Amino acid sequence: QVTLVESGGGLVQAGGSLRLSCEISGRDFSSRSMGWFRLAPGKEREFVAGISSLGNPLYSDPVKGRFTISRDFVKNMVYLQMNDLKPEDTAVYYCSGGMSGTASASDVGYYYWGQGTQVTVSS
Repeated sequence: QVTLVESGGGLVQAGGSLRLSCEISGRDFSSRSMGWFRLAPGKEREFVAGISSLGNPLYSDPVKGRFTISRDFVKNMVYLQMNDLKPEDTAVYYCSGGMSGTASASDVGYYYWGQGTQVTVSS
C-alpha cells in the first residue's frame, strides 16, 4: 500500500510564499520521478513541477522562476517551494509518484496520487 500525503497549503496574499510537503509511505521512491499537479475550480488538472530520480527538475511555464521542487531521498519526501504567489496559483495541489525515473509534464508519467492540499492566494 502506497500513500502520499500533502501538507503546507493555506491562505496567502499575492507575492507571498508557501512551502508544500509530500510525505510518502509504503514504498521507497528514490528511483522514481515525483511531481506536483494542481486543480482549480472549472479548470483541468495542470502540471506544475516534476523531479527525476537524479534530482533534475522540470517546471511548467507559469511557475518557472517562482517555484522550486526538491526531494529528500532518505526521508522519502518531496517539497514545493512557492514564491511570489499569484491569484492564478489558487488551486488544490497534488503530489504524485511516477513509474519511472524520468520526470514528465504529463500526468501519464505518474501513477500514485495524494489527496491534495489547498492553496489560496488573495489579491
